Amino acid sequence: MSDIDTADNNPDQTSEMQRKVIVSEYVSVDGVMEAPGGGEEFEHGGWTFQFDRGPEGDEFKLNELRASDALLLGRVTYEGFAAAWPSMTDEQGFADKFNSMPKYVVSTTLEEPLEWNNSTLIEENVADEVSKLKQELDGDILVNGSAQLVHTLMEHDLVDEYRLMVFPIVLGSGKRLFGDASDTTPLQLQKTKTVGSRIIILTYQPAREEAEE
Repeated sequence: MSDIDTADNNPDQTSEMQRKVIVSEYVSVDGVMEAPGGGEEFEHGGWTFQFDRGPEGDEFKLNELRASDALLLGRVTYEGFAAAWPSMTDEQGFADKFNSMPKYVVSTTLEEPLEWNNSTLIEENVADEVSKLKQELDGDILVNGSAQLVHTLMEHDLVDEYRLMVFPIVLGSGKRLFGDASDTTPLQLQKTKTVGSRIIILTYQPAREEAEE
């Protein structure tokens, strides 16, 4: 059940005027977002596997992906996804959408060619390139993982919405989604929803008007 509902919670509803950069993350109660599905050298890697997000959680992620026109990823997250997703299939079409949609990877160190279908490298002028994508694409631009990229987007006020799937666990160490920042970032809580094993989905938007005042 949703405790707060100040806006439409259906990620499918995206018009030309609503193109958004969506930062969607799995986080622990203490804000850690590192290696939720494993695949990285992190002592708690795969920490989400002990919880079940349930049918509602699955539906939320599927609707979110359907409403998205592209993925925007940092190098580490991109390489992890590119190693896993091309061989996956599922009845809901999640894998098909993930593999077929445009993917933009932000990196100055990526050396291997981008072999994952529909992948484009962004090496410089990240803020300008993302701003262009927001004008050119038809749906949301979805960001998963990619801590360093998220911090860059925040610094340039390019994140339009944060969707945090908060798992009931304290990890005590690891990369945190909101690390050291150069300034404060006021947010407005738009929605809350509890799914599966008491996992809470929190949807925030930047409080830009309040910040200006």
